[in-house]
Amino acid sequence: DYELCEEWGHLYPVPRENLISFHQEHLLHLLEMGDLEKALKLLQRIEDPDICLAISEQCLDQHPSLAASHFLADYLTTHFYGNLTAARHNEIQALYMGSKVLLTLPELYRVNYFHLSSRPLLMLEQLLMNMKVDWVAVAVQTLHQLLAGQDIGFAVEDIDNLLSKYAEKALDFPFALKEKRS
Repeated sequence: DYELCEEWGHLYPVPRENLISFHQEHLLHLLEMGDLEKALKLLQRIEDPDICLAISEQCLDQHPSLAASHFLADYLTTHFYGNLTAARHNEIQALYMGSKVLLTLPELYRVNYFHLSSRPLLMLEQLLMNMKVDWVAVAVQTLHQLLAGQDIGFAVEDIDNLLSKYAEKALDFPFALKEKRS
């Protein structure tokens, strides 16, 4: 059905809003089916870069699945870096990093942290509070690699400060130790 509609759009003039809506539905369908290759080809077939940007951003704003969000965030930052405002770029880059961290977690537990995918520092803090130290180690390593040379609103120092804060809390004893005298 999508292919037929696309052919129809080539033969007859279609209003811009309808074209965006159609391609958006088609792209989301492909991403939910897990066919990233066809999704990329669809985006490459769209000749107008403004329409392609609008479709990609609207799809991302609908909070699709983890893999779809990761794909769209990567596509937007790769192909439309100059077209995005600094704030929007930071938001999309944070979502990309958060989804990358989520992909390092065991699959069964990703759903518990998916709502934090656009806030990687908060996700890291939640993992620390849930005592998922092994997961935190992998997440920190992933974030360190992704943050190299990036400016997205937080830096490696922010991660280190967060880790220091929780390490200090782990060693904080609420009572004083008494000395034994013999």
